[in-house]
Amino acid sequence: MHQLQPYMPKFTADYIYTPKGSPLPNAVVVTDNEGKILSINRHNDTDGDVQRLKGAIVPGFINAHCHLELSHLHQQIPQGEGLIAFVKNVLALRNIDEEAQLQAAETADKLMYQNGIVAVGDISNTALTTQIKAQSNIKYHTFVEMLGFDDGKAETIFANALRLQSNFSGQTSLVPHASYTVSKTLFALLNTYCQTNANLLTIHNQESPQENLLYQNKTGSFLDLYHYLGINIDSFEPQNKTSLATILPLLPTQQKKLLVHNTFTNIADIALANKISDEIYWCFCPNANLYIENQLPPIPQFLDNNFNLTLGTDSLASNHTLCMLTEMRTLLKHFTNLTFAQVLQWATLNGAQFLGFDDNLGSITVGKKPGLNLITNFSNGSITPQSEVVKLI
Repeated sequence: MHQLQPYMPKFTADYIYTPKGSPLPNAVVVTDNEGKILSINRHNDTDGDVQRLKGAIVPGFINAHCHLELSHLHQQIPQGEGLIAFVKNVLALRNIDEEAQLQAAETADKLMYQNGIVAVGDISNTALTTQIKAQSNIKYHTFVEMLGFDDGKAETIFANALRLQSNFSGQTSLVPHASYTVSKTLFALLNTYCQTNANLLTIHNQESPQENLLYQNKTGSFLDLYHYLGINIDSFEPQNKTSLATILPLLPTQQKKLLVHNTFTNIADIALANKISDEIYWCFCPNANLYIENQLPPIPQFLDNNFNLTLGTDSLASNHTLCMLTEMRTLLKHFTNLTFAQVLQWATLNGAQFLGFDDNLGSITVGKKPGLNLITNFSNGSITPQSEVVKLI
């Protein structure tokens, strides 16, 4: 009796970016029905069942930084007013009808999947997105975020975060929000926790010049924000150092750390981080930086240190869409010395490595199930203004 051979999807395109090594022209990637990579043939397969495509095939994208639960704030917050005004708007608008929040988050999750995103590092302050993540086609790591500048409330905040964490399935960890919202006592409690718990860390870093002003000489707009929120910071002492130089020694040394935004990070900060740990990753969210501060991070300063660089979208509160191709396009437009191959690795393999998903995601490697995307209108080794993402697997 003749036994039918299992169907094995085969794809070829102008280039395949694995993204390890050089791109492979006209190669063929073969998968099983579940998307596992079975082989990568460097010479074009002549079998008739090969899907021949125009463009570049790349792995599924890794969105290293997002706030799914803020999706209902899409187009609700004015652009270019700075971080302080943005924070005030988020606080004023975030607690609308819960059903509307859920619907917006569900739509955003589907949007990311359609845009070829296979994994997300997502910030959560509530349990709103627990079921969405549990049922999603996307793999999530949930960062349960802690905020509290009052040392006297640190233990309560930490206990509440632990309770919130228990609501989420999949990978989770407890993380500080930012230097300007976390007290020394809360940092200390996190440090103690990390001594006995594997706990991947992330923190918003230097998204505004006001953050450095606060820590250098206790001036700037954050003083107005604390007054607006009714937070007394009389006991806060400026350090005559940048915010990153101040808080890096407070972060647990034994955990991988993702510093997000870095819009106003300087060369001295980068050198200090490099000296303290080789487990520091940096995440850029260029479209969100333009949306909030109309400023991009000093990308060239990060290129000479062999850092692990990643990309994220931030939330729909600070972005027009959740699309990694759009983030890459913005970087390539503004930093012409960058290459598509560089930023692709930031958007795939590096993010997967930070999140601990690289055993199965991040690269087109035999045995992995990374997802496959086609980048259309690909020309001269890079994307064009007309390029789009087509999800293949």
